[in-house]
Amino acid sequence: MQSHRDWRGSSRNPPRSRAVAVLVAVLTLPFVHAALAEGNTPPAVATPPAPMAAPPASATNPQAAPPSAAAPAAPAVAAPEAQPPATNAAPPTGEHSVSAAELPQDLSPWGMFLNADALVKAVMIGLAFASLVTWTVWVAKTLELRSARVAVRRGLRTLAGCTTLAQAYDQLHNGTGPVAELMQATASEIRISANLRGDGLKERIAWQLERIEMRASRKISRGTGVLATIGSTAPFVGLFGTVWGIMDSFIGISKAHTTNLAVVAPGIAEALLATALGLVAAIPAVMIYNVLARSTAHYRALLGDASAQVMKLVSRDLDRAKLPLSQAAE
Repeated sequence: MQSHRDWRGSSRNPPRSRAVAVLVAVLTLPFVHAALAEGNTPPAVATPPAPMAAPPASATNPQAAPPSAAAPAAPAVAAPEAQPPATNAAPPTGEHSVSAAELPQDLSPWGMFLNADALVKAVMIGLAFASLVTWTVWVAKTLELRSARVAVRRGLRTLAGCTTLAQAYDQLHNGTGPVAELMQATASEIRISANLRGDGLKERIAWQLERIEMRASRKISRGTGVLATIGSTAPFVGLFGTVWGIMDSFIGISKAHTTNLAVVAPGIAEALLATALGLVAAIPAVMIYNVLARSTAHYRALLGDASAQVMKLVSRDLDRAKLPLSQAAE
């Protein structure tokens, strides 16, 4: 009997152990689900705690909770919605942000001149003054050349209508133009050579007329050399201002710790304005210099025609030999 009772007791122990194991699994299963759900969700989203499973209906009855019964799973965590792109992107790390109030507001030529560096301003002022000198020289020399050509043409018409040197001298000796100077120099040389042979008279008169032509040409071309200087040096002066302005812009960039184009562009534009002013001063200077050079060459040609007319009258009077040289000069 005792052995039969021990066998029955041992036969009832295995079901009780299985019931305890099932109860422990049911109680720990919600925590396992919560740990798995927390590991699968992003760290920024907080995972709500999983609901605790209800305890079994009867702890004394192992058959009330079957081994396959499990606690309800934790609710799934919704994925975070995609955020819209930020409208104002933050500047890169280590870059200084520049507000709109710190940027130049006036990007007109005058505004860029006011915001430029002191040396760049000096270069721009110098180029503007050079441009003013260019146009002033053009106006002055154009008027001077026009009046000089008119006077030489008038003298040429007078010489063409005269048949003797004395007749031409009577009409031109009171004048003040270059043709009158030619006539006065010719008459003076004839008076000086009155008691000499007439073999070298034409050569001496030709030399004096040549010197008068050179003097008149130098006088009429005075002031045009500055145009050549402006035309050849103004672009390089403007380039110097541009290089200096760009250097100043890069120094400002390094101080502001930013490579934003809105900060870099105004300084570079101000520097390039110096080059633009250099071209504005140089291109008209070169063109005006060429125009004045052609006009001066035309004026020299007119003076050469006047000298030829005077020499023709001298040669004609000498070949006639009707009057003494002292009377031909009167």
